[in-house]
Amino acid sequence: MTATGGPKPKAVQVADALREDIKRMKPGDKLPSQRELIDRFGFASQTIQNGLAALRAEGLIVSAGSLGNFVSDGSPSSDVRDDIKEIRSQIQALTERVAALEERSAPSGA
Repeated sequence: MTATGGPKPKAVQVADALREDIKRMKPGDKLPSQRELIDRFGFASQTIQNGLAALRAEGLIVSAGSLGNFVSDGSPSSDVRDDIKEIRSQIQALTERVAALEERSAPSGA
């Protein structure tokens, strides 16, 4: 990892780049969509989600479910409803991943 001078994990690269973007944004500004971030970085959706999760954990962004991610105003976001929305978003992403994996592993012509 970075302690040995090796390359940073991809999710950390995403978070670092978005941190720089956020410095030039205002509270309430919308971050690019996950699809746009996938195109920008060329990483898998889970990697992008992990980078965004790090920024949420730091309180730099807030998630509004299907509406996207927004620059935080700096106020603590410990609202249970926000947590539930985030969990639902994660479950939806996992459901889509499982469906895609099942579709790829299904025998054709069965």
